[in-house]
Order: sequence, then C-alpha cells, then structure tokens
Amino acid sequence: MNSERNKLYTTFLHSFFSIFASARAYTIFILVIAQYLSARYILAPQFSWWTHLTDKHLFFLVLSSSLAIAAGYLINNFYDAEKDQINRPQQYLIHQIVSIRKQLFLYAFLNLISLVLAASVSFRALLFFFIYIGGIWLYSHLLKKEFWASNLFAAFLAITPFFAIGLYYDNMTIWVLYHALFLFIIILVRDLVKDLKNFRGDWVRQYKTVAITFGVIITKQILSALILFSFIPIFKMIQHRDLLGGMYFYFILCVPYLLVILILIWRSTTQKAYLWIHNLLKFLILAGVFCIVFIRTSLH
Repeated sequence: MNSERNKLYTTFLHSFFSIFASARAYTIFILVIAQYLSARYILAPQFSWWTHLTDKHLFFLVLSSSLAIAAGYLINNFYDAEKDQINRPQQYLIHQIVSIRKQLFLYAFLNLISLVLAASVSFRALLFFFIYIGGIWLYSHLLKKEFWASNLFAAFLAITPFFAIGLYYDNMTIWVLYHALFLFIIILVRDLVKDLKNFRGDWVRQYKTVAITFGVIITKQILSALILFSFIPIFKMIQHRDLLGGMYFYFILCVPYLLVILILIWRSTTQKAYLWIHNLLKFLILAGVFCIVFIRTSLH
C-alpha cells in the first residue's frame, strides 16, 4: 500500500515538474514582476503600491497574460518536439513525462481561463487576448517553421502583455514606446542568437530561420545592425534623466555591455559560445526588469 502511494506521489511530482518546465513558470514569474513594476513606475506612477496590488482588473490582466503565455509555451513545445530532440535533448525528455494529450488539454484550459479573466475586465481586453492567443498559436504552428521573419513576430508577442497594461491605464506615450522599442530589439537579438545556437536542429528539421535562410555571416550582420539601432531608444531615454531617475545608469551601462556582446557574437562559432551570449542577453533583460524600481528615484 505504501509503495503504491509512493509511486503515485512520485508520478505526481514528475508530472508537476514536467508541466512547470514546459510552461516555463520561472519566466512567467519574472513577467508578472515586470508587469507590476511597469504599472507602478512607468505606466501609472501616480498610484501607490497598495492601489496597484488591490486593483482586481490589473490582477486579472496580469493573470490572463501569464496563463496565455504558459499555454503558448506548451503548444510551442508540442510543435518543437522533434527539433528539441536534437537541440535540447534533456529538456525534451522532461517535457515528455506528461502525455501529449494532457498537455493539449492543459493548453486549451489555460487559454479558456485567460479569456474568461480578460472578459471580466472589458470586451476590449477580451478581444485583445483573443487576438494575442491566436497570434501565439499562429507563430508556433506555422510562422516559426515556415517564415524567416518569425523572429520579429515572436519579439512582438513577447512585449505584447505590457501593451495590455498600457492600454488599461491609457498610457501609450512616446516615453513608454521608447522602453518598449528597446525591449523589443533586445528580445529580437536574443532570438536571433538562439537561432545561431540551434542551427543544427533547425537545419535538420528544415526550419526557415534567418540563420538557415541567409547564413551565419548575414545573421551576424543583422545582429550588429540591431545592437547599434538599440542605441537610439537608449540615447532618447537618457536625455530625460529626470524621468529615468536611477535607471539612467542602467541604460548608460547598456552601451558598453552591448558592444561587448557584439564582439562576442563575431568571435563565436560554437553552440556553447552562443549559449553564453544568449544568457548574457537574458541577464540584461532581467537586470532591466529589477532596475525599473529606480525610475524617478535618485541614487545620490
């Protein structure tokens, strides 16, 4: 009897951690923090923390975003299963602990709850997330494999949850758009580096990524142009030091940090090297999230 209970308990834990990994709960947790920090310090700084944390509509929008993205990761893993066997064999084995049928059921269930929560906020929010969920499915099902410009679409999908909060507070100023543009470019650079890292698996599965379609050299040239282009929103934002507060120093440090990444991109030739660059870009994004708290504050 005890052995059966232990077996059930072990099976439950394996399934739980498989779903946890497939839905990338750690990434979603960071997104939740980023959305609340953005709401408090960028989109609606006139309201206190208590007002934001007790705003049920904001909570529903954040939760709706989290559920839609978790569902997106599940369907993305479903379509990427064969490729992940080559590029990420360990993660592939973890994702396969839970049956495909259960993952698809969970995908549909999470999206349904996401839409119900959005509908409780407004019809506009419902329409927003209906299109967002459709966009995630379109990317995973078709664009990611067949269209080389899917990286643009993926980067836009990544920043879309912040637009949901911006529309809720009716704050889509040029200041907000500069932040969004910078994040969009960095995410796009990260995704292109990931394409270089996953070149072998993408080539075997005939994915039409930028690296596969145009080659490694042209991909690195595109990355160079994007990194240099990211300096435009940086310079636009640091001109308003009074608005940035302590985050001014984050954007100042981004310039040499990105130049180092640019040098590393041109010097890298192995999957391990590209993985390092990918992690450096993830760190830059994560640091940016937590530096939001310094906006309109002083370090002096």
